[in-house]
Amino acid sequence: MITKKNNTTDQIQMVSIEQLVPQDHLLRKVDTAIDFDFIYDLVEDRYCADNGRPSIDPVVLIKIAVIQYMFGIKSMRQTIKEIEVNMAYRWFLGLDFYDKVPHFTTFGKNYKRRFEGTDLFEQIFQQILLQCMKNRLVSTDEIFVDATHVKAAASRKKAKKILVAKKNARFYDDQLREEINADRAAHGKKPLKDKYQEESDRSDDDDNEPGTGSGGSGQPEAEMKEKKESTTDPESGWFHKGEHKEVFAYAIEAACDRNGWILDYTVHPGNEHDSRTFPHLYEKLKKLNPEFIIADAGYKTPAIAKLLIDDGVKPVMPYSAPRTKKGFFKKYEYVYDGYYDAYICPGGQMLNYSTTNRDGYREYKSNSSTCSSCPYLDQCTNSRNHQKVITRHIWQDYIETCEDIRHTKGMKDLYAQRKETIERCFGTAKEHHGMRYTQQIGNEKMRMKVGMTFACMNMKKLARILWQRERLNQLSLLLHNLLPQNRISYA
Repeated sequence: MITKKNNTTDQIQMVSIEQLVPQDHLLRKVDTAIDFDFIYDLVEDRYCADNGRPSIDPVVLIKIAVIQYMFGIKSMRQTIKEIEVNMAYRWFLGLDFYDKVPHFTTFGKNYKRRFEGTDLFEQIFQQILLQCMKNRLVSTDEIFVDATHVKAAASRKKAKKILVAKKNARFYDDQLREEINADRAAHGKKPLKDKYQEESDRSDDDDNEPGTGSGGSGQPEAEMKEKKESTTDPESGWFHKGEHKEVFAYAIEAACDRNGWILDYTVHPGNEHDSRTFPHLYEKLKKLNPEFIIADAGYKTPAIAKLLIDDGVKPVMPYSAPRTKKGFFKKYEYVYDGYYDAYICPGGQMLNYSTTNRDGYREYKSNSSTCSSCPYLDQCTNSRNHQKVITRHIWQDYIETCEDIRHTKGMKDLYAQRKETIERCFGTAKEHHGMRYTQQIGNEKMRMKVGMTFACMNMKKLARILWQRERLNQLSLLLHNLLPQNRISYA
C-alpha cells in the first residue's frame, strides 16, 4: 500500500485551459460542429447600438443555457456553480482562469428585459435543425409524432376550482357543422340549428315567465363545469392517467424523423388531449412535405384522419380494439352496406338510417318489433324497447382508409419504429436532459426549456456524427500514406 504524504495542491504549474480539456470531450465536439454566430443576427434588434453599458456577449449568454440543458443541470444557479469549477465549461464559454463567471441572475434578467415575448429560442432550435439538414442527415418522408407529460413546478395542494365552458371549440367544428347539415339535407332532414341559437330561443321563451331565463340579457347561459387550476402556475393542467399520480403538468408534443432528429414541438397544458393539440404541431410539420405521419391510437380520430389524407399525407396508426361490453356482438359484426346506406345485423335484419346528430354521427336503428323475437337479442342490445342503434361518423371513410394503409406491406414495421424514434427521444430528454420535471413557471418559459433541450439533443447528435466522420477521414488519410501505392490502386 502506498500512502501519499506530499501535498501538491499549492504548486504553481505552467498550464492552459486548452490542455485541461480532453480532446474527445462533448463540448469540444459541439464547438467544432456548431457555428453559434447566427445568434448575433437573432438578437441584434434587442440590443442598443450606440449607448448603454457594455453587455455580456449574447453567444456566451446562450452558451450558458446550452450547458444547463445539455447536461441536465436543474437550475441556473447550479449551472453557474458548475462553470466556476469545470474547465471544459470555461473553455466552451471562452473564459480563462481568472475571468469572472456571470452571476446566476444574469440570464434571468436578460430574458426578462430582452427575450421575453419573442420566439428567440424557437429560432435557435430551427437554426440548429437547419445545420443538421445542411449535412444531409435529416429525412422528412416519415415523421413520428407523440406527446409526453412534464411535471410542472406547482404543488398539488395549491389549487382552486374555477368554472369553464364545458366544451371548447375544436379546429374542425365549423367544417363539421357544414357537412352535418349537408348530410342531413341529402337524407331529406332539416338542417340543425346552431346550438347558440337554440339556447337563445329557449331563453327568449323563458323570459316570458317570472323568475326564469337569463336575467333579461338575451344571452343563453353557457354550460359550465368545474376545473382544477393551480394557483402557482395557472397555465399548467391537471393531469391524471392510469396509475400515474395526479399532478399539474405540461404536455409536450413533438415530432422526429426515422433517425431520431427532432423536427418540431409544441407545449400545452397537461389536461389537453393529444388529438386536440395535434393541429398546432401539424401546421409546422406540413411545411416539410411528409409522406407518412406515424402516431399512436390517441390520434386515430375521424378529424385527424381527414386532415392528413386531404393533404396527401398517409397516416400510419395502430389497430383499435372494439369497446363493446363482454358477451355482445362487436361493431364489426354489423356489416355496412354503402349502396343502401344501412347496416346488416348478424341476424340478417336491416338497421336503416334515422338521423345525423350534432356530433357528426349518423344513427342507424333496427325495427324493435322484429328484434323483440330475435334469438340473438341478448347478444345485441339490452334496451327496453328492443331497438339496436349503431352510429357511423360522416368521416368514417377516412378511418377506413387508415385501416387500408395499416394493412399495406411494411406499415407494421414502420409503426414499430416509434419505440426507436420518438419514444427514445422522450426517454433521453427525461433521463439525461432534466425534462422529467421543470422549474419554469408559465407556458412561455416552458417553451424556452423545451426548445433549448431539443436543440441540445440535436446538436449533441450532430457533433458526435461529424466527429466520427472526421476521425474516419483522418484514419483513411493515414492508411493512404502508410500503404503502398499499388495496393491502394488494387483496392
